[in-house]
Amino acid sequence: MQFIPYLNFDGNCRQAIETYAQIFKGQVVHLSTFGETPGIPNLPEAAKDRVMHAQLQVGTQALMASDTMPAGAEACGGGYVKPQGLWVSIGVDSVAEGQRVFAALANGGAVSMPFDKTFWSAGFGMVTDRFGTPWMVNVAAEA
Repeated sequence: MQFIPYLNFDGNCRQAIETYAQIFKGQVVHLSTFGETPGIPNLPEAAKDRVMHAQLQVGTQALMASDTMPAGAEACGGGYVKPQGLWVSIGVDSVAEGQRVFAALANGGAVSMPFDKTFWSAGFGMVTDRFGTPWMVNVAAEA
């Protein structure tokens, strides 16, 4: 079994997934728009360039994402709703890597808990990035 986070955005999924590819040193292996997708009835013109599905591959891990329909559109679940009740947790191998990832996610975002040493980790921090996605960056405990 594998759990794959699936993130939603309000028209800026392409920018977000490309930013995440740089931060996490991964590769976008798929990206398609609603306009390229057959069979969506009454697709609003404003939705055609929005991302219907994207997949970022980082080693054996995947992160998937899409844009929602513009506000007021009935197709595909309607408009964007800000994420709530969850955080995407990232485990990194070193404090230096944790600091790098955290700083990149915090650029233009909002820090909830600065990256620092905790009683369980050599480095941990919480941030909501500029795209509205909440992240926790955690340095793996040494064995």
